[in-house]
Amino acid sequence: MNLPVKIARRYLFSKKSTNAINIISGISVFGITVGTAALILVMSVFNGFGDFIGGLYDAFNPDLKVSPIEGKVFTPDLDKLNQIASLDNVVAIARTLEENAMFEYGNNNDFGIIKGVDQYYDDVTSIDTSIIRGNYALQADGVDYAVIGQGVEGKMDINVNDMFKSLAVYMPKRKKSSGLAGGNPLKKKYLKPVGTFAIYQNDFDDQYVLVPMSFAQDILSYKNNEVSFLEIKLAPEKDNSQTIAQIKDILGSSFSVKDRYEQDEAFFRIMKLEKWIAYILLTFTVLLVAFNMIGSLWMLVIDKKSDIAILKSIGATPALVRNIFLTEGMMLSLFGMLIGFILAVVLCLVQQRFGIITLQGGDAFIVQAYPVSMQIGDFVLVFFTVLTIGAVASLFPALRASRIPAMIRED
Repeated sequence: MNLPVKIARRYLFSKKSTNAINIISGISVFGITVGTAALILVMSVFNGFGDFIGGLYDAFNPDLKVSPIEGKVFTPDLDKLNQIASLDNVVAIARTLEENAMFEYGNNNDFGIIKGVDQYYDDVTSIDTSIIRGNYALQADGVDYAVIGQGVEGKMDINVNDMFKSLAVYMPKRKKSSGLAGGNPLKKKYLKPVGTFAIYQNDFDDQYVLVPMSFAQDILSYKNNEVSFLEIKLAPEKDNSQTIAQIKDILGSSFSVKDRYEQDEAFFRIMKLEKWIAYILLTFTVLLVAFNMIGSLWMLVIDKKSDIAILKSIGATPALVRNIFLTEGMMLSLFGMLIGFILAVVLCLVQQRFGIITLQGGDAFIVQAYPVSMQIGDFVLVFFTVLTIGAVASLFPALRASRIPAMIRED
């Protein structure tokens, strides 16, 4: 065994001449344990919220969304569509058409977004699993249906079970009417609301009304199969980076291809920023705790002053003495960090299983307890963070120990 490691281990577990050294060392280990566990727990909570909210977005957003770089709509090239569909990891492709519109239901009206979708839309998203009232249906027996967000339902007091009331959609006419002045500039069509979806995100629930693609193209006066987006589902649990690159090559530079992260880039950036801020704040807390370690090691140097002098008198170099106390500090850090990791893992598993720590006012949310998700990258980051802090905290006492002179005996 390496000599500094052997001596440091001996110092770590041996009885000190002053009990205060044991107490301060214990406080140092306890502080590192709590700081390590706090870092893992807080970062795991941010991971949990990110995964949870990202999962809600998944119900509405596809794996890939294709849109034109210029303009609002485009006509898909059938040859390119067939090339994309033939790629190994491409599961389904849906065409969608979006535009702002005005809605009227009974005496209520509001503005929102009409989204025309084809028969493959529920294949590329999980929208059909997000239905909370009624059912997911777009067309039957020549009748057009609408599936609305729960926010739209609430604002307009829509009853999806009332088949006698229709939802009116108003859209400005693309061409001016040639009739007399004062003609209606709005085009109006009706459909039956039959289902309500809940993504639990205001961007979707409060604005979107899903309608058949043919209905959207007609009211928008798009007659050439023009669409706003191509929405693509990829094979799950596979590396799709090559497939995405192939799709970009097929479509060329005139189109934007966004994955799930890029579709909600602002949200995920905020989540990452908040996670890093929490990490930095807690790291400063661990850094403050490290002052206890400096004190305990400094007292240990004083306690072992005669041992150091003896070691130097028999040939130990200052570097060897320095390494002994650096190793001592690293062992204290590793010991506290190991306990902290175990504690964090146990608490995370308990929270995942039983949801002991609940959100304040959790009954008003879709999730009642704090979600947690442990990631190996967080453990690696915390490992090197705590180890670096331990090394820095050990440096000053170790340098002091290396300057203690050798014992000189005179006959």
